Amino acid sequence: MKRLLLVLVALLLACVGETAVAQQDPLTALPWQMGPTTAKLGPHATLNVPDGYAFLDPAGTRSLNTILHDPTKSVDQYTLAPKSLKWIALFSYQDIGYVKDDEKLDPDAILQSYREGTEAANKERRERGWDELNVVGWYAAPQYDSQIKSLAWSILGEDVKSHQRIVNYDTRLLGRHGVMGVTVISSQSDLTAAIADFKNTLSGFQFASGESYAEYRPGDRVAEYGLAALITGGALAVAAKKGLFTVIGSFLIAAWKFVLAGFVALSAWVKNLFKKKQSTQ
Repeated sequence: MKRLLLVLVALLLACVGETAVAQQDPLTALPWQMGPTTAKLGPHATLNVPDGYAFLDPAGTRSLNTILHDPTKSVDQYTLAPKSLKWIALFSYQDIGYVKDDEKLDPDAILQSYREGTEAANKERRERGWDELNVVGWYAAPQYDSQIKSLAWSILGEDVKSHQRIVNYDTRLLGRHGVMGVTVISSQSDLTAAIADFKNTLSGFQFASGESYAEYRPGDRVAEYGLAALITGGALAVAAKKGLFTVIGSFLIAAWKFVLAGFVALSAWVKNLFKKKQSTQ
């Protein structure tokens, strides 16, 4: 938790111009790009980073993950955050092929898959002495927008011991050769505003020429799974069919714990920061 908090503190200081303090903190060496600017999300897409927002490329995000003691991901990740640090969005592209969107979603069945995976993972959590988590239900049930080819949902989890609620908001943007995944991380109290803010920035997202969903051509590679599997873990969902629910559960729990450690702690830190500023004025 402390490591994650220090990273978010560094970003806050950089954004508000506290250069004297920032120069003393090596974490500010992360290559934050301040908006307005246009950032590349690999060869697949671009994102307009508005004024008042910061962006990290894959190298910067890998450095961030190292500081967080977060295992290296198999795909490049990109980070977007507002100056207020009310939320953080992580972008990553999955080269899985063209996902057919003709599948009818069954929220109850998908939620049950989440619960089974989490229950299996809780066994490992108990063995390691970690807090267990429960899946409370949908914070926002899956919805597919056929106009913009976007799938969005949000799961509400709960720490069994502390009863603290944990929420992530996920979006999958369908392209011709794969899917751009985005996870918005925020405290539950700020989530509604965070989602609205994130959606405003998402209007600046654009697939590269030849990569959009509408540019599909017969003969293109088609994904092995559909919309529901994108929600339950994508390729991990294929593994789940073989009984590997623990893999999916561990993935979900890692994401939820990131929310809990980051934004609950950050909220308290920001309050202390402003108290210190007021006392020195």
